[in-house]
Amino acid sequence: MSMNNVGRPTRPEASNDDAGFNSLSGGRGLLQDEPLIFELGGWTKTGVDLPDVVPADSALAGLTRDEPIGLPGLSEPEAVRHYVRLSQKNHAIDLALYPLGSCTMKHNPRLNEKMARLPGLSDIHPLQPQSTVQGAIELMDRLAHWLKTLTGMPAVALSPKAGAHGELCGLLAIRAAHEAAGNGHRKTVLAPTSAHGTNPATAAFCGYTVVEIAQTDDGRVDLADLEAKLGDHVAAIMVTNPNTCGLFERDVVEIARLTHAAGAYFYCDGANFNAIVGRVRPGDLGVDAMHINLHKTFSTPHGGGGPGAGPVVLSEALAPFAPTPWVVHDENGYKLVEEAVGPAAQAFGRMSAFHGQMGMYVRAYAYMLSHGADGLRQVAEDAVLNANYIKARLSDLMSPAFPEGPCMHEALFDDAWLEDTGVTTLDFAKAMIDEGFHPMTMYFPLVVHGAMLIEPTETESKAELDRFIEALRLLAQAAKAGETGRFKNAPHLAPLKRLDETLAARKPKLKWKPVAPAPLAAE
Repeated sequence: MSMNNVGRPTRPEASNDDAGFNSLSGGRGLLQDEPLIFELGGWTKTGVDLPDVVPADSALAGLTRDEPIGLPGLSEPEAVRHYVRLSQKNHAIDLALYPLGSCTMKHNPRLNEKMARLPGLSDIHPLQPQSTVQGAIELMDRLAHWLKTLTGMPAVALSPKAGAHGELCGLLAIRAAHEAAGNGHRKTVLAPTSAHGTNPATAAFCGYTVVEIAQTDDGRVDLADLEAKLGDHVAAIMVTNPNTCGLFERDVVEIARLTHAAGAYFYCDGANFNAIVGRVRPGDLGVDAMHINLHKTFSTPHGGGGPGAGPVVLSEALAPFAPTPWVVHDENGYKLVEEAVGPAAQAFGRMSAFHGQMGMYVRAYAYMLSHGADGLRQVAEDAVLNANYIKARLSDLMSPAFPEGPCMHEALFDDAWLEDTGVTTLDFAKAMIDEGFHPMTMYFPLVVHGAMLIEPTETESKAELDRFIEALRLLAQAAKAGETGRFKNAPHLAPLKRLDETLAARKPKLKWKPVAPAPLAAE
């Protein structure tokens, strides 16, 4: 069995779970064994006939390539098969429930994809004259209208590319507002212990000092600690609501009142807006700025490095400092405000070179139109219902981190129920892979020991939830019955087995290199 240098087998191996049987080819039934694309060979061939090119004078000042580019040559069926085989080794939302808590891995409706590919939306260019893309700019305006209506906020910046980029946008607007008011001395941001890691990271990136707010025993912001730490040195607080423990901050209105009384702004991390969309307007709670992850709440694709979108809604106090561009319209049509003059004179700048990710705008707007106001309200209701169903069905075997009362969109368990079993949270999560499910979020939030954070989203049927729950119940019973072998080496049935995570972190394999041929004995 060969090993790569991230500490995991590169080929399947036998285990007790497959009765010691291993195929001769490395395949597993219908799952074909597949090497890296660079291991496939074919360096001297190509799947396309190209005419000879007459060398031309280069303007690259001696920087032209003088060696082969080093890509394998594959025919079309070889290339297609390679990527299909790789896709069979990955979990996907189209395969089964994807329970990552605080990530909202929900189904992406195919209607959205069809709309995003419409001519006139998929093939426009950001440097086109605005008169030629009036429909696209109008769509941006309609999306902005929906976002402002759903949040109860008067302004929105569409251009941020993701949640953390949206946090940066919100904090830059807050900093600009403080500086305009002569309060540039405010250099502290308060964040709860359960905050997403991007919150303190973004605040520090903006030049702020981050101070932690304590958490109560029931998983919410400690109001007494918040009040004690507020003062004229505080620029803002950053609170996620519903929070990372899957709980609604019951005192959110009081949190906003205390914050504003101290002259600070209330930034709400909108990562979990999926749990309250159509039910609660953050503007009514006293929020000054909130980013919205379109992939979490409005079903645009998630992951893969982008493209993404994290629009930021702003209160009346922060609206004048919103970054350009934004959309305005009159009897002459739609246009983008791009210069820091007139209404945009106090804009803090731009978040990106152009206007945002049009494909994400189209998908999110299609989702909104297909659901309507009542449908979006049901999104939140079903997301919360599904999470509470999971919590109720598993609470007799697993230990909820906060057992009193309902949760919101995600059910959070700790590892107290695993005590004395010899099984850890990591072991349990790895065993879930053998059952055909992606593991839940592990060890986060850090305020819960051995955390297991499960978010089913609203897109899962009761039948699929029951299938997932039954798998977890069987695993929990096996752990309590002392079947540690099932867990310690899990996953047994995945193509690459268990990763040596310590070695992977310390010695990651970031670049493929050809294996040198072994020398012959005579050499």
